[in-house]
Amino acid sequence: MRVALVRELGGPEVLVPAERPDPVAGPDEVVIDVSDVDTLFVETQIRSGAFRDHFPVVPPYVPGGGIAGTVRTVGEGVDVRWTGRRVVASLGFTGGYAEQAVTPADHLVPVPDGLGLREAAALIHDGVTAAALLEATAPEPGERVLVLGASGGMGTLLVQLVHAAGAHVVAVARGKRKTELVRELGADDVVDGADAEWAEHARAALEKAGGPADVVLDGVGGTMGAAAFALVAEGGRFSAHGAPTGAFARIDAEEAARRSVSLRSIADVQLTDAEHVRLAGHALAEAAAGRLRPVIGQVYPLEQAAQAHAAIEGRGLLGKVLLSTRKARRAGDPEPPRPRP
Repeated sequence: MRVALVRELGGPEVLVPAERPDPVAGPDEVVIDVSDVDTLFVETQIRSGAFRDHFPVVPPYVPGGGIAGTVRTVGEGVDVRWTGRRVVASLGFTGGYAEQAVTPADHLVPVPDGLGLREAAALIHDGVTAAALLEATAPEPGERVLVLGASGGMGTLLVQLVHAAGAHVVAVARGKRKTELVRELGADDVVDGADAEWAEHARAALEKAGGPADVVLDGVGGTMGAAAFALVAEGGRFSAHGAPTGAFARIDAEEAARRSVSLRSIADVQLTDAEHVRLAGHALAEAAAGRLRPVIGQVYPLEQAAQAHAAIEGRGLLGKVLLSTRKARRAGDPEPPRPRP
């Protein structure tokens, strides 16, 4: 089978096409014919050699943890009725950039009728994490929520989910195309993060809506995330879950305690397999019903995984970047489900 292989740690160019033996399902496992593959910023960081303490991968390896496709074969102990079903599955962080992948059967999530595999792949990680963040921070109707990194794969979902919860959304994204997108998705106020005075503009938007942010969802990290901490209200909630800048926001725990701000990090949304399956099913159902729209910025063929990683690192695209073992969507192909007003 065809795969995309990281031959050594380094830049995107180390990700190359290769051939590997077809996988075989063991007991309680299935083999999936992969159609579409989720890609994450953290996968580019792992490939570059960052976060070795957390992701001790050893090249050569096949990256990729979120896949959508059709069950090809099942192993001993697995219900044969899974065969031929459209599914998504989370593999961890390796094995997904391939034409076929093997996974435990209890990781499978059926894809509802009416939802494309490509759209399902775009939700397998970001949809789950976004749903977990909403459960953890629990924004309520009328509360003010600041979303950083609002035009990314997860940010676009957070904007929609927070808006659906009835909260006032102040979204931060960079550039005209991205700010227009997040406004379309339901943001009440939009701030251009490329503006050096973005934090003051965000403060003004929040104050106009009634006061500081009750919730900050920081998908950016670094100095930008740290600056957003000053915008959260006393007794508010701050989630520092994103690090595309290279580091999570560094928040003074003593200052947070003094202001009674509840701090959360990516560690608070590390889920069990069962929780992941539950939240993935919820995200897919919401998308199938038209209430959640995964924004797909670009689809690359599997052989162009290096170009996909370069595009992710360039941070110029809207929404998700996916890999596909088939052709990218063409003009006239069905569009993804769109949210209801």
